[in-house]
Amino acid sequence: MPKKQLIGVVTSDKMNKSRRVEIDRLVKHPKYGKFIRRRTVCHVHDETNESSMGDTVEIIECPPKSKTKRWDLMKVISRSKQVDIAAMRAAAKQTQEQAEV
Repeated sequence: MPKKQLIGVVTSDKMNKSRRVEIDRLVKHPKYGKFIRRRTVCHVHDETNESSMGDTVEIIECPPKSKTKRWDLMKVISRSKQVDIAAMRAAAKQTQEQAEV
């Protein structure tokens, strides 16, 4: 049987060589027919720590690597576009202070 390959978004990169990836899906309610958002959480092994928070990644099934890790990172599809506002403000403040001197 072929291994499953899924695409999801990294929601946590705090662990070394491990990532938490969420896969969103829509499920139709059995009685009312309304589509409901559900998510599947997978713990992924990232050997080189190449992915970061907010990245879209492709993962593949693998034999268990730990208690919760059952997936391997194949590749990073797209990088996160999130901007660190606090870092931008600190940089702007620093340039402003240099301009005053």
